[in-house]
Amino acid sequence: MRRAKQLRRAMSLPEVLLWRELRKRPGGLKFRHQHPAGPYILDFYCAEVDLAIEVDGEVHGRGDRPERDGVRDAWLHERDVRVLRILASDVLRDLDAVILHIVTTARA
Repeated sequence: MRRAKQLRRAMSLPEVLLWRELRKRPGGLKFRHQHPAGPYILDFYCAEVDLAIEVDGEVHGRGDRPERDGVRDAWLHERDVRVLRILASDVLRDLDAVILHIVTTARA
């Protein structure tokens, strides 16, 4: 819980921008940010539709990160939580399109 609190205070710019919009409950969906889930902390989570949203910066493509992300996604999938990975660059480039994609995915 302490780690989640620390992460809330140290969000990246794309996370801050996305959280600003998700707080408005797009599509009537309520999101939590830096939500603990077992050994992981999810960037954003919608309990109503069991959807985790992860904002991936460039570091997610380096080293062992892709493998670690895969293990994390599999762990969530085993618990019936869908994972939607959003590129940080997409948030910065077209936030409205990202929100629409999130709502569409949540409702699918």
